Amino acid sequence: MTTLPRTHLAVLTLPAFKDNYLWLIHDGSNAAIVDPGEAGPVKAALAAHKLRLTAILLTHHHADHIGGVPGLLEEWDVPVFGPRDDGIALVTHPLGEGERIAVPGLDLALDVLDVPGHTLGHIAYVRRDEDAPWLFCGDTLFGAGCGRLFEGTPRQMMESLEKFTTLPDETLVYCAHEYTLSNLRFAQAVEPGNAALDARVLADGARREAGQPTIPSTIAIEKATNPFLRYRLPRIAHSLVDAGRLQPAATPVDTFAALREWKNTF
Repeated sequence: MTTLPRTHLAVLTLPAFKDNYLWLIHDGSNAAIVDPGEAGPVKAALAAHKLRLTAILLTHHHADHIGGVPGLLEEWDVPVFGPRDDGIALVTHPLGEGERIAVPGLDLALDVLDVPGHTLGHIAYVRRDEDAPWLFCGDTLFGAGCGRLFEGTPRQMMESLEKFTTLPDETLVYCAHEYTLSNLRFAQAVEPGNAALDARVLADGARREAGQPTIPSTIAIEKATNPFLRYRLPRIAHSLVDAGRLQPAATPVDTFAALREWKNTF
């Protein structure tokens, strides 16, 4: 029997609303959409690339991530994968930590992580492929930042982000918003003198000036520049102390909480 080569997978960037990104994973024939906050951009991309929708993947319940699901289901009868405990009625295949899914229509396996913090039931999807590892993290990790704590605690978000740091450095980070430049300005205030951070400011600034997205980044880039992955460094704690936002000898959770609170008002 002849073994056919694995079909190449690609990820299309679909801008939506003011600063959302929807991610369309496809093989040239079939496609799965991640966090379709609105149906229009997805329908347009499917038509333009002559793709058939075979699955919907959701990370959490906020409207800008699920609002397009009903419109898509009107045209395509496909499974809706999503968090087990985040209150999304349209989910047909509820998921949680440790589960693996085979995405219908695609040669794609995704592992599920529970990553509470932004919402209590938030999940992320990980492609563990040595040639092309991917992370679809919704609103948990951003370029140089992390999501607001609308429902979870600082400890929950801290532990969720630490799960991402164990992924391979080359893992592409597909987050759901273009917040990178504002996050980088905050990161420079928190950690002045970080050469990798300064280089990222220049590179990502040039991308935005050219009308290009700054996402995906990589786990390596985030570990080198994202203060919410670097909060255990003494110099970041010192910045918080100097800003009057943290007491000396604070715990890591206190440091993370103070960092997130500072970003809320930065």
